[in-house]
Amino acid sequence: MIIMVTTEEKLYRDYLQSERQYSALTLKAYLSDIDEFVAFLERNGGFQTFKTVQTLDVRVYLNDLYERHLARTSIARKISSLRMFYQFLIANHFATDNPFENVALRKHQNHLPEFFYETEMQVLFEIAYDQKDPLWQRNAALLECLYATGARVAEIATLTLSQIDFQQRLILIHGKGNKDRYVPFGHYAQKAMQQYIAQLRPELVANCPENTVVFVNHRGQPITAAGITYILNTLMNRSTLTGKIHPHMLRHTFATHLLNNGADMRTVQELLGHVNLSTTQMYTHVTRESLQKNYQSFFPRAKK
Repeated sequence: MIIMVTTEEKLYRDYLQSERQYSALTLKAYLSDIDEFVAFLERNGGFQTFKTVQTLDVRVYLNDLYERHLARTSIARKISSLRMFYQFLIANHFATDNPFENVALRKHQNHLPEFFYETEMQVLFEIAYDQKDPLWQRNAALLECLYATGARVAEIATLTLSQIDFQQRLILIHGKGNKDRYVPFGHYAQKAMQQYIAQLRPELVANCPENTVVFVNHRGQPITAAGITYILNTLMNRSTLTGKIHPHMLRHTFATHLLNNGADMRTVQELLGHVNLSTTQMYTHVTRESLQKNYQSFFPRAKK
Protein backbone atom coordinates (compact mmCIF):
# COMPACT_ATOMS: atom_id res chain seq x y z
CA MET A 1 0.00 0.00 0.00
CA ILE A 2 1.30 3.44 -0.95
CA ILE A 3 0.89 6.04 1.80
CA MET A 4 0.51 9.60 0.56
CA VAL A 5 2.53 12.09 2.57
CA THR A 6 0.18 14.68 4.01
CA THR A 7 0.79 18.40 4.36
CA GLU A 8 0.96 17.97 8.12
CA GLU A 9 3.71 15.36 7.81
CA LYS A 10 5.74 17.54 5.46
CA LEU A 11 5.56 20.47 7.87
CA TYR A 12 6.41 18.19 10.78
CA ARG A 13 9.42 16.83 8.92
CA ASP A 14 10.64 20.39 8.28
CA TYR A 15 10.09 21.21 11.95
CA LEU A 16 12.11 18.23 13.19
CA GLN A 17 14.86 18.91 10.69
CA SER A 18 15.26 22.67 11.04
CA GLU A 19 14.11 23.53 14.55
CA ARG A 20 14.80 20.34 16.50
CA GLN A 21 17.81 19.51 14.30
CA TYR A 22 17.24 15.78 14.58
CA SER A 23 19.63 13.42 12.81
CA ALA A 24 18.62 11.67 9.60
CA LEU A 25 18.13 8.36 11.45
CA THR A 26 15.96 9.91 14.17
CA LEU A 27 13.96 11.79 11.57
CA LYS A 28 13.37 8.60 9.61
CA ALA A 29 12.20 6.77 12.76
CA TYR A 30 9.69 9.48 13.72
CA LEU A 31 8.19 9.71 10.25
CA SER A 32 8.10 5.93 9.93
CA ASP A 33 6.01 5.74 13.12
CA ILE A 34 3.47 8.13 11.60
CA ASP A 35 3.35 6.25 8.29
CA GLU A 36 2.84 2.96 10.12
CA PHE A 37 -0.06 4.39 12.11
CA VAL A 38 -1.70 5.81 8.97
CA ALA A 39 -1.27 2.47 7.20
CA PHE A 40 -2.98 0.73 10.11
CA LEU A 41 -5.92 3.14 9.92
CA GLU A 42 -6.17 2.58 6.15
CA ARG A 43 -6.41 -1.17 6.70
CA ASN A 44 -9.01 -0.79 9.43
CA GLY A 45 -11.77 1.44 8.13
CA GLY A 46 -9.82 4.05 6.23
CA PHE A 47 -7.85 7.15 7.11
CA GLN A 48 -9.56 10.52 6.74
CA THR A 49 -7.55 13.18 8.59
CA PHE A 50 -5.42 13.28 11.70
CA LYS A 51 -8.05 15.53 13.26
CA THR A 52 -10.70 12.79 13.10
CA VAL A 53 -8.63 10.15 14.91
CA GLN A 54 -10.27 9.12 18.19
CA THR A 55 -8.91 7.61 21.39
CA LEU A 56 -10.62 4.33 20.46
CA ASP A 57 -8.60 4.20 17.23
CA VAL A 58 -5.44 4.57 19.28
CA ARG A 59 -6.43 1.81 21.69
CA VAL A 60 -7.12 -0.58 18.82
CA TYR A 61 -3.75 0.32 17.30
CA LEU A 62 -2.01 -0.22 20.64
CA ASN A 63 -3.65 -3.64 20.96
CA ASP A 64 -2.39 -4.50 17.46
CA LEU A 65 1.17 -3.60 18.51
CA TYR A 66 0.89 -5.95 21.50
CA GLU A 67 -0.50 -8.75 19.34
CA ARG A 68 2.53 -8.42 17.08
CA HIS A 69 4.67 -9.17 20.16
CA LEU A 70 6.80 -6.06 19.78
CA ALA A 71 9.17 -5.17 22.61
CA ARG A 72 7.64 -2.84 25.16
CA THR A 73 10.39 -0.32 24.49
CA SER A 74 9.49 -0.29 20.78
CA ILE A 75 5.82 0.23 21.55
CA ALA A 76 6.64 3.00 24.01
CA ARG A 77 8.77 4.75 21.41
CA LYS A 78 6.02 4.59 18.78
CA ILE A 79 3.39 5.97 21.15
CA SER A 80 5.73 8.71 22.37
CA SER A 81 6.56 9.62 18.78
CA LEU A 82 2.88 9.89 17.80
CA ARG A 83 2.03 11.82 20.97
CA MET A 84 4.69 14.39 20.09
CA PHE A 85 3.38 14.56 16.51
CA TYR A 86 -0.09 15.42 17.79
CA GLN A 87 1.34 18.09 20.07
CA PHE A 88 2.77 19.67 16.92
CA LEU A 89 -0.60 19.36 15.13
CA ILE A 90 -2.42 21.07 17.99
CA ALA A 91 0.15 23.86 18.21
CA ASN A 92 -0.30 24.49 14.48
CA HIS A 93 -4.12 24.20 14.50
CA PHE A 94 -4.28 20.95 12.50
CA ALA A 95 -5.97 19.15 15.42
CA THR A 96 -7.85 20.11 18.57
CA ASP A 97 -7.24 17.01 20.71
CA ASN A 98 -4.36 14.60 21.28
CA PRO A 99 -5.75 11.03 21.21
CA PHE A 100 -2.38 9.74 22.46
CA GLU A 101 -2.32 12.04 25.49
CA ASN A 102 -3.54 9.60 28.14
CA VAL A 103 -2.50 6.31 26.55
CA ALA A 104 -0.90 4.06 29.15
CA LEU A 105 1.19 1.00 28.37
CA ARG A 106 0.81 -2.31 30.13
CA LYS A 107 3.00 -2.69 33.15
CA HIS A 108 5.89 -5.11 32.98
CA GLN A 109 8.88 -6.15 35.00
CA ASN A 110 11.91 -4.12 34.09
CA HIS A 111 14.78 -6.06 32.59
CA LEU A 112 18.15 -5.48 34.18
CA PRO A 113 20.77 -4.03 31.86
CA GLU A 114 23.41 -6.50 30.72
CA PHE A 115 26.98 -5.70 31.69
CA PHE A 116 30.43 -7.25 32.01
CA TYR A 117 32.23 -7.93 35.26
CA GLU A 118 35.69 -6.39 35.64
CA THR A 119 37.36 -9.78 35.12
CA GLU A 120 35.41 -10.24 31.88
CA MET A 121 36.49 -6.81 30.66
CA GLN A 122 40.09 -7.81 31.31
CA VAL A 123 39.64 -10.84 29.06
CA LEU A 124 38.30 -8.60 26.26
CA PHE A 125 41.21 -6.20 26.64
CA GLU A 126 43.74 -9.03 26.39
CA ILE A 127 42.18 -10.09 23.07
CA ALA A 128 42.03 -6.51 21.80
CA TYR A 129 45.73 -5.99 22.47
CA ASP A 130 46.72 -9.15 20.59
CA GLN A 131 49.27 -7.85 18.10
CA LYS A 132 48.63 -10.69 15.65
CA ASP A 133 45.69 -8.66 14.37
CA PRO A 134 46.93 -5.96 11.95
CA LEU A 135 44.23 -3.61 13.25
CA TRP A 136 44.85 -4.32 16.92
CA GLN A 137 45.77 -0.70 17.72
CA ARG A 138 42.42 0.53 16.43
CA ASN A 139 40.49 -2.26 18.14
CA ALA A 140 42.22 -1.64 21.47
CA ALA A 141 41.66 2.12 21.23
CA LEU A 142 38.01 1.58 20.32
CA LEU A 143 37.37 -0.78 23.23
CA GLU A 144 39.22 1.50 25.66
CA CYS A 145 37.25 4.53 24.46
CA LEU A 146 33.86 2.84 24.70
CA TYR A 147 34.56 1.53 28.19
CA ALA A 148 36.26 4.69 29.47
CA THR A 149 33.51 7.09 28.40
CA GLY A 150 30.28 5.09 28.44
CA ALA A 151 29.39 6.85 25.20
CA ARG A 152 26.69 5.63 22.86
CA VAL A 153 27.88 3.81 19.76
CA ALA A 154 26.67 6.62 17.47
CA GLU A 155 28.61 9.14 19.56
CA ILE A 156 31.82 7.14 19.14
CA ALA A 157 31.24 6.46 15.44
CA THR A 158 31.04 10.20 14.72
CA LEU A 159 33.83 11.24 17.10
CA THR A 160 36.38 13.56 15.46
CA LEU A 161 39.98 14.31 16.34
CA SER A 162 39.17 17.85 17.45
CA GLN A 163 36.80 16.53 20.14
CA ILE A 164 39.65 14.87 22.06
CA ASP A 165 41.77 16.90 24.49
CA PHE A 166 44.67 14.63 25.43
CA GLN A 167 46.26 17.24 27.67
CA GLN A 168 43.25 17.41 29.99
CA ARG A 169 42.04 13.88 29.18
CA LEU A 170 38.60 15.05 28.14
CA ILE A 171 36.34 14.13 25.23
CA LEU A 172 33.59 16.45 24.04
CA ILE A 173 30.66 14.17 23.27
CA HIS A 174 27.95 15.40 20.91
CA GLY A 175 24.97 13.64 22.46
CA LYS A 176 21.32 13.07 21.64
CA GLY A 177 19.23 16.15 20.99
CA ASN A 178 22.35 18.23 20.22
CA LYS A 179 23.33 18.17 23.90
CA ASP A 180 27.08 18.25 24.45
CA ARG A 181 28.90 16.94 27.48
CA TYR A 182 32.53 16.53 28.52
CA VAL A 183 33.60 13.07 29.63
CA PRO A 184 37.05 12.35 31.10
CA PHE A 185 39.14 9.31 30.20
CA GLY A 186 42.01 7.58 31.97
CA HIS A 187 45.60 6.58 31.32
CA TYR A 188 44.84 3.33 29.47
CA ALA A 189 42.43 4.98 27.03
CA GLN A 190 44.83 7.88 26.50
CA LYS A 191 47.77 5.62 25.68
CA ALA A 192 45.74 3.38 23.35
CA MET A 193 44.14 6.25 21.43
CA GLN A 194 47.37 8.22 21.06
CA GLN A 195 49.19 5.14 19.81
CA TYR A 196 46.45 4.36 17.29
CA ILE A 197 46.17 7.96 16.06
CA ALA A 198 49.92 8.39 15.70
CA GLN A 199 50.85 5.02 14.20
CA LEU A 200 48.00 3.15 12.51
CA ARG A 201 45.40 5.74 11.60
CA PRO A 202 47.66 7.70 9.15
CA GLU A 203 48.14 4.51 7.13
CA LEU A 204 44.41 3.80 7.04
CA VAL A 205 43.42 7.31 5.89
CA ALA A 206 46.28 7.73 3.39
CA ASN A 207 43.81 7.89 0.49
CA CYS A 208 41.39 10.23 2.27
CA PRO A 209 43.49 12.52 4.50
CA GLU A 210 40.61 15.01 4.84
CA ASN A 211 38.75 12.51 7.03
CA THR A 212 38.77 13.75 10.63
CA VAL A 213 36.73 10.93 12.19
CA VAL A 214 38.80 9.13 14.83
CA PHE A 215 37.80 5.53 14.20
CA VAL A 216 37.97 4.32 10.60
CA ASN A 217 37.72 1.00 8.80
CA HIS A 218 40.47 -0.70 6.81
CA ARG A 219 39.66 1.52 3.81
CA GLY A 220 40.05 4.71 5.82
CA GLN A 221 36.32 5.48 5.81
CA PRO A 222 34.43 6.46 8.99
CA ILE A 223 33.43 3.34 10.83
CA THR A 224 29.71 2.70 11.22
CA ALA A 225 27.76 1.56 14.26
CA ALA A 226 27.39 -1.82 12.56
CA GLY A 227 31.15 -1.89 12.01
CA ILE A 228 31.78 -1.26 15.70
CA THR A 229 29.39 -4.06 16.62
CA TYR A 230 31.21 -6.39 14.21
CA ILE A 231 34.59 -5.58 15.80
CA LEU A 232 33.25 -6.23 19.30
CA ASN A 233 31.68 -9.52 18.22
CA THR A 234 34.99 -10.58 16.67
CA LEU A 235 36.78 -9.89 19.95
CA MET A 236 34.09 -11.76 21.85
CA ASN A 237 34.31 -14.80 19.57
CA ARG A 238 38.09 -14.97 19.97
CA SER A 239 37.82 -14.87 23.76
CA THR A 240 36.81 -17.50 26.29
CA LEU A 241 33.66 -15.56 27.15
CA THR A 242 30.22 -16.86 26.24
CA GLY A 243 27.15 -14.98 25.14
CA LYS A 244 26.66 -12.03 22.86
CA ILE A 245 28.00 -8.50 22.97
CA HIS A 246 26.62 -5.21 21.74
CA PRO A 247 28.11 -1.71 22.15
CA HIS A 248 25.45 -0.64 24.66
CA MET A 249 26.67 -3.35 27.03
CA LEU A 250 29.87 -1.36 27.43
CA ARG A 251 27.81 1.70 28.32
CA HIS A 252 25.96 -0.37 30.93
CA THR A 253 29.28 -1.73 32.17
CA PHE A 254 30.75 1.78 32.48
CA ALA A 255 27.82 2.95 34.63
CA THR A 256 27.69 -0.19 36.75
CA HIS A 257 31.42 -0.17 37.52
CA LEU A 258 31.31 3.50 38.50
CA LEU A 259 28.44 2.92 40.93
CA ASN A 260 29.99 -0.26 42.31
CA ASN A 261 33.15 1.66 43.10
CA GLY A 262 31.44 4.51 44.92
CA ALA A 263 30.43 7.10 42.31
CA ASP A 264 27.28 9.07 43.11
CA MET A 265 24.19 8.87 40.92
CA ARG A 266 24.31 12.48 39.74
CA THR A 267 27.86 12.08 38.45
CA VAL A 268 26.93 8.97 36.48
CA GLN A 269 23.87 10.75 35.11
CA GLU A 270 26.05 13.61 33.85
CA LEU A 271 28.63 11.29 32.31
CA LEU A 272 26.01 9.23 30.51
CA GLY A 273 24.16 12.29 29.26
CA HIS A 274 20.85 11.22 30.77
CA VAL A 275 18.25 13.98 30.95
CA ASN A 276 16.37 12.36 33.83
CA LEU A 277 17.89 10.79 36.92
CA SER A 278 15.24 8.04 36.76
CA THR A 279 16.93 6.69 33.63
CA THR A 280 20.21 6.34 35.51
CA GLN A 281 18.55 4.73 38.51
CA MET A 282 18.02 1.46 36.65
CA TYR A 283 21.68 0.73 37.33
CA THR A 284 21.06 0.62 41.07
CA HIS A 285 19.46 -2.80 40.57
CA VAL A 286 22.73 -4.30 39.37
CA THR A 287 24.78 -2.81 42.19
CA ARG A 288 22.88 -4.39 45.06
CA GLU A 289 25.65 -6.90 45.69
CA SER A 290 28.10 -4.06 46.29
CA LEU A 291 25.60 -2.18 48.45
CA GLN A 292 24.96 -5.24 50.58
CA LYS A 293 28.70 -5.80 51.04
CA ASN A 294 29.28 -2.19 52.09
CA TYR A 295 26.29 -2.26 54.43
CA GLN A 296 27.53 -5.39 56.17
CA SER A 297 31.01 -3.91 56.48
CA PHE A 298 30.23 -0.40 57.67
CA PHE A 299 26.85 -0.25 59.37
CA PRO A 300 27.45 -0.67 63.12
CA ARG A 301 24.36 -2.77 63.83
CA ALA A 302 24.44 -4.94 60.71
CA LYS A 303 26.11 -7.79 62.62
CA LYS A 304 25.89 -9.15 66.13
